[in-house]
This record gives sequence, C-alpha cells and structure tokens, in this order.
Amino acid sequence: MTMKLFRMFFRSIRDAFKSVIRNFSLSLASISCISITLIIVAIGVMASLNVNNFTKVIKKDVTIVVFVKREVEEKDLGVIKAKLEQIDNIVTIDYKSKKQLREEMQATSSTLDATMKEWSDEDNPLKDTFQIKVDQIETIADTASLISKIEGIDSVNYGETMVNKFLSAFKIIEKGTVLAVALLILVTVFLIINTIKLTIFSRKREISIMRVVGASNFSIKMPFVIEGMVLGIFGSIIPTILIIYGYYALYDHFGGQIFSPLIQLIKPEPFVYMVSLIVLLIGMLVGMIGSYRAVRKYLKV
Repeated sequence: MTMKLFRMFFRSIRDAFKSVIRNFSLSLASISCISITLIIVAIGVMASLNVNNFTKVIKKDVTIVVFVKREVEEKDLGVIKAKLEQIDNIVTIDYKSKKQLREEMQATSSTLDATMKEWSDEDNPLKDTFQIKVDQIETIADTASLISKIEGIDSVNYGETMVNKFLSAFKIIEKGTVLAVALLILVTVFLIINTIKLTIFSRKREISIMRVVGASNFSIKMPFVIEGMVLGIFGSIIPTILIIYGYYALYDHFGGQIFSPLIQLIKPEPFVYMVSLIVLLIGMLVGMIGSYRAVRKYLKV
C-alpha cells in the first residue's frame, strides 16, 4: 500500500510538470499572477519587520537617569548600585560622577567650558548619576518607582510623558503593520486561488475523461494539487531573487540605517532567507489549496 502511494505521488509529480509544459500559456498566466502578488507580499513583510525593528531599537535607547543625593558619600554608591542590580528589569547600569558630567558638558560647548572650568568640586552643582537601560520598556514606570524607593536616591527621570506617547504610537504601528500584512496575504490568496481556478476550469474536459475511465477522486486531484504546488514554486522564484538582491542593494545603499542610527535596517542575513522561505511557503500552500478547491468544488469532481 505504501509503495503504491509513493508510485502515485511520483507519477503525479511527473504529470504535474508535463501539464505545466503542455498548458504553458495558462501556466505562465498563473505564475505571473503568483509572482506579482508575492512580490507585494514580500515588500509588505519586509517593511513590517523593519518597522517593528525600528521600534525595538528606539525602546532599547530609552534611558532612566537616576540622580543621587548630594550628601551620599562615595563609599555608599556601591550599595546603591548593588540594590539597582537586584531589580529584574534593569539591563545595564552606567555610573557617572558629577565631575565626569561636568567634563562631558564642557566638551560640548566653549561657552559651557568657560563657565564650568572655574568650578571647584565643592561648587559643582551637578549630581552623581546612574544611567540605566531597561529590558521591558512597557514596565519602565514600575522600575522607576522601585528605583525611587532606594535610600540615597534624590530623583528619577526617564521622560515619562514622551515615553508614554512612544508606547502608544508603537502599539498602533505594530498592530497596523500586522493588519496590513494579513490583508496583503488574504488578497494574495484570493487572487492566486482564482487564477488557478480559471486554469483548471479550462481543463474541465480533461478531468471529465479521467472520470469516465474510472479514475478515483484522489488520483484525479493529486496531479492538480502537485501542479498547483509547482506553479507556486515557479511563481516564487522571481520574488525570491528580488528579495535577496534587492534588499542587499537597499541595505548597502543606506549603510544599514535610514536618516538616523535609531532607524536601523535589519541585517540581510538571515533576514532575506527567512522572508524568501515565507514567500516560497505561501506560494506553495496557496497553489496547492487553490488547485484542490478548484477540482473539488468548482468543477464538482
């Protein structure tokens, strides 16, 4: 029984390729439709994933600035840092003394340099700080609240209003990109299925003859399902080539970022291969589903 199924499967593959060549004009129309729609899907998928990557980079760049009370002695800074390290959401902690901060500010402006170089350590009005990166920006408010309760902390600042606006915008962007890609895929499925339906409908006589000679439903459907898969694979070739070479060219042209280091493109590898695989699977599955539905329902086999 197993050997019989294997023989039928390989015979169906052979017949599928023969059918594609024999009905070349119809096959070419299906392949062209699949290619065009998959190119649109590929662009949508890559754009969506890159937009989500932009938001992740911006999220990672958000910093909590923790100001230490002036009366805290240098020996107690280690205790404060140890307590900060115990907070789960904190990823990195960068300590900067008020002297370091003054030197950094002096380096940015000659006016500030002229003013600040006269300050002694006692006159320096700046405060020692801890600059903190978090893992989950969504819980940054809770993290800031925990930090503020540590003894010796004067104040905590992370741009609460701006961060909240960013989070709201990111949620809208993420949902919007997912919805856009889902709609593109649905349109693609609709177009490909109907194109393949038309292709198979033109061969209704061929299917009727197969029924007359006593072929089972399974043996009729199998070659057409395999043919749909083959059309899907052929239709995925051009989109795959465009994805790989096009994205590499785009990445090299912009140097891996658009306008700002915050807007970073995803590195080509393995990104282009992942998207190519998605496109190939969509082409294969939709081709198979389209052929199966056309034979089973549209032609009432």
